[in-house]
Amino acid sequence: MKQVTIDPSFWELFPDAQINILFANGINNHDNSENYDERKKLLADATHEADKFLTNETFRLNPVVDQWRKAFQQFKKKKGARSSIEALLKRANQGRSFEPIEPLVDVYNSISLSYGVPVGIEDRNKITGDLHLGVAKGGESFRPVGADDDEPALSGEVIYYDNDGAVCRCLNWREAQRTMLTEDSENVVAVMEAVNPEQIERANEAMEELSKLINHYFGVNASTIYHLTKDNPSAEVPAELQ
Repeated sequence: MKQVTIDPSFWELFPDAQINILFANGINNHDNSENYDERKKLLADATHEADKFLTNETFRLNPVVDQWRKAFQQFKKKKGARSSIEALLKRANQGRSFEPIEPLVDVYNSISLSYGVPVGIEDRNKITGDLHLGVAKGGESFRPVGADDDEPALSGEVIYYDNDGAVCRCLNWREAQRTMLTEDSENVVAVMEAVNPEQIERANEAMEELSKLINHYFGVNASTIYHLTKDNPSAEVPAELQ
């Protein structure tokens, strides 16, 4: 994978959106006891931070949830599909805790909760060709995490995809088994979505913090942060990271 491109079909739906991109190499994503307690506290602190996005007793009326539900009404989707940030906020709203899973997953879940933004990270070594975000033609192959059967994308659905099919369906709702992070993932791409100015401001802060946490937990320097818009719709993996 050498490039991330946001297709014109996406901008037709969300002309004012911004997709933030970050690349990193040399990640050691194996779970370890050395920083387990630190990661547990990171997640607990992030869950507390998420309270600021949960000010309405009616969950669906909280602005972050409402904005993403309206965004998901703009395209074809599988029944029940919701933004990844809604799923995390729902758990926080129910008083459920987040236990450490894998270091990089813990880091990006903490960022998502703290800043109220959808975050996804994929294994670049498993992406065939370049990564795109756009509207599906329909039938793009997709086997979700934990599933045995193919669940192809719907025509009109917004998906991340590569040469072999969908990588993530309904924006950042559900990712494919074949490109997901594992403990052996080393070279990654992070994506962060925002569809209005207030979300963009939070996403920019969130991506800066993600870069800092990647350096802290993995001892590597992430790439420049790329802010993709309809006027600047692609980002190349820096030569030193290819």
